[in-house]
Amino acid sequence: MAKTKNYMRSPSKLGDLIFDNIVRFSGVFVLVLLSGIIISLMIASWPSIKEFGLPFLWDKNWDPPMDEYGALVPIYGTIITSVIALVIAVPVSFGIAFFLTELSPVWLRRPLGIAIELLAAIPSIVYGMWGLFVFAPIFAEYFQMPLNDVFASIPIVNIFFTGPAFGIGLLAAGFILAIMIIPYITSVMRDVFEQTPTLMKEAAYGIGCTTWECIRHIVLPYTKNGVIGGVMLGLGRALGETMAVTFVIGNTYQLDSFSLFMPGNSITSSLANEFAEAEAGLHSAALMELGLILFVITFIVLALSKIMLLRLSQKEGNR
Repeated sequence: MAKTKNYMRSPSKLGDLIFDNIVRFSGVFVLVLLSGIIISLMIASWPSIKEFGLPFLWDKNWDPPMDEYGALVPIYGTIITSVIALVIAVPVSFGIAFFLTELSPVWLRRPLGIAIELLAAIPSIVYGMWGLFVFAPIFAEYFQMPLNDVFASIPIVNIFFTGPAFGIGLLAAGFILAIMIIPYITSVMRDVFEQTPTLMKEAAYGIGCTTWECIRHIVLPYTKNGVIGGVMLGLGRALGETMAVTFVIGNTYQLDSFSLFMPGNSITSSLANEFAEAEAGLHSAALMELGLILFVITFIVLALSKIMLLRLSQKEGNR
């Protein structure tokens, strides 16, 4: 009977070396790409930065024929619409994710989850067209007009929630953005809620916790990083949305009042409306500076979310 010989091959480091270099190249490539985007935006916007300086950030005048530009209205519109979207979308997304993971019947979870995810597949221009032709008239008649009647006599609040019921404007754009980012936040929250160990939840129920107490004291602390990540994902989506906002925000550079009913503008809608027709010079440079400002706003949001997560981790370590 022939003897079989086992030939043991010595482990080769070539595969590890190739893999390490590929991973390292991928990381460096991302950094180089990010640096290239920042540098190109700064170079393209330098004539505007040199001409207008820091007052560009708080000047609300935007007059291309006179070559006078200020970013206050687009910055204000971008931030306000994104905040409105978060205020609406986060509670709704939390409720949907909570229902899907804790309360929904088994037969309903999958079809409802798929339906929520399909909302993310709808093109933004469809949201914009629906918002302008369907949502805006309903919003004006059944929301803005009653809200105007309720808050007209209340000091301070009437500054933000009174005015002509156009159906389009900052508040309408915020609602459309909220509808658009709900699928993203809901999907992340649902996935992280499902990662909570069943044993921990059963232990909470075993000591007499209600469903809400289990979510508050067990699920949310365990999944807070994922929840915050989902909210930041939705906020990033809201900050960068273009076509849907362009349809319903009104596209005006006037900022005569702080009413959320009034039309406004955002950075993305300004770029979408004017970039193709902008002449070389200060106009195109000012638009590129708006893009640079949007990049900075997004970076600040991400940095604040990282700081928030770091502080939460430090508090847990001190307990």
